[in-house]
Amino acid sequence: MTKYSLKATPLLVLMMIIGACSSQEKPLKSPIKPKVQTVTVEPETAASPAAPRLQLPAVNREFRGAWIATVANINWPTRNNLSTEQQKAEAIRQLDLLKDLHFNAVIFQARPAADAFYQSELEPWSYFLTGQAGRAPQPFYDPLEFWITEAHKRGMELHVWLNPYRAHHTTGGALNSSSMVRRMPAEIVKLRNGTYWYDPSNPKTQDHVSAVVRDLVKRYDLDGVHFDDYFYPYREYNGGRDFPDNETWNAYINSGGTLSRADWRRGNVNRFIKRIYEEIRAEKSHVKFGISPFGIWKSGFPEDVSGTSQYDELFADARLWLNEGWVDYFAPQLYWREEGPQRFSSLLKWWEMENTKKRHLWPGLNTVGVKDVPDRPAEILKQISLSRNILQDSDGEIHYSIAGLLNSPQMQSALKNGPYREKALVPASPWMPAVPVAKPSLQVKHAADHYTVHWQSKKPEQVFRWVLYARYGNTWETEILEKIQEVPPLAAVKHGQKLNTVALKAVDRLGNESDYDSKEIR
Repeated sequence: MTKYSLKATPLLVLMMIIGACSSQEKPLKSPIKPKVQTVTVEPETAASPAAPRLQLPAVNREFRGAWIATVANINWPTRNNLSTEQQKAEAIRQLDLLKDLHFNAVIFQARPAADAFYQSELEPWSYFLTGQAGRAPQPFYDPLEFWITEAHKRGMELHVWLNPYRAHHTTGGALNSSSMVRRMPAEIVKLRNGTYWYDPSNPKTQDHVSAVVRDLVKRYDLDGVHFDDYFYPYREYNGGRDFPDNETWNAYINSGGTLSRADWRRGNVNRFIKRIYEEIRAEKSHVKFGISPFGIWKSGFPEDVSGTSQYDELFADARLWLNEGWVDYFAPQLYWREEGPQRFSSLLKWWEMENTKKRHLWPGLNTVGVKDVPDRPAEILKQISLSRNILQDSDGEIHYSIAGLLNSPQMQSALKNGPYREKALVPASPWMPAVPVAKPSLQVKHAADHYTVHWQSKKPEQVFRWVLYARYGNTWETEILEKIQEVPPLAAVKHGQKLNTVALKAVDRLGNESDYDSKEIR
């Protein structure tokens, strides 16, 4: 269907009644197939009998995200000495590419190492943004606010990506008085590879990171908060030696603690994850919390997989977080090929088996560098297909990173002409509280050989996207639209069939649909 657009008009005084949210549907399989959708039927009244309900086609649902890494200037900005306008131009180029490829989510790294790509009173401006920790961009702007606004304009969610415990990266320039290493020296240790790390078991560490997250959620119009795989650092970061947390460990033992050191570390991380999940929900109930842990929980789980154990090395019991439902989405980094000792499908099936609370399970794909494959685009398409067929509740994936798209026309073509050839809404999250989405009011006007469409909502603040339906003969065409955009008219006749019905739904930022309004064309 042609990409129809919405033209914003003044709000009407008289509006249609609020429709019920559509129920969650079964996930997409590969290739994309229509889904059965349940629509709530309004009761008939003696004064006004209800019209027959339209059997509208289900809309494609799939989370399509891309990580935007700012640490070491991996993805954005490409240098730490770009002007404000150059930074904005790079961001627009990346967002436009994602929109063209029918992505619907951005995972933006706003806190790579106890620093900020946004205005903060808690931590300094990032070295990777301006070339000096603590220096604001000039001319001044707030990069995170800019990314959120531009992503939303394009109908994409923006999830803010934070590294909870990394305090300074080896590429982060010289330490100065604004650095958190200088401001919180009692909570931060230096590792043998030159990085600095917060002690995850120090209560002051947990309180500080919690304050950072709550500040972000409170002040910014985020769709999600995202942690990656860095909890306790990988052993290689400290030259194979144990993490230097003797001070907090001895304090625990002296207070009568009886856990082993490993269990004590895991317990502290577990409590922190639960705390963050609950605090985000209390601050703004619509903001999702997601984690993308290392893809292997323990070597041998499942039996045909071997590799690093996040449980033993990172002290991250990610299986517990998923089992307990302390996340809204879970994106294990399954960065390996399908044919190998860390088989993609085996790991995804195992994580799906552990998803007892039925949260969103969206695997991380190594789009930029999956190894030992002759054709990287073909491997990524295979993994998307496998994911669609394995997952039983919610389709989706996150690509690491946008560089795998920017630097590969072949990858762009493979996605755009393959699994992402059609737009998709993000899957709904029925466990997250939401107010029913107001039913829109639709107007259709005839003009020569076409029809113009306009609509309004009684509660425009609820609306994130729209779904427009047009029926020619007995065939429905469907288009997912951004909240505000210019819209060409609907042809009166297409493929020899006359336009006979137009319908519209509003969709909120959690993917919940309103009831539809429709107009019959005579």
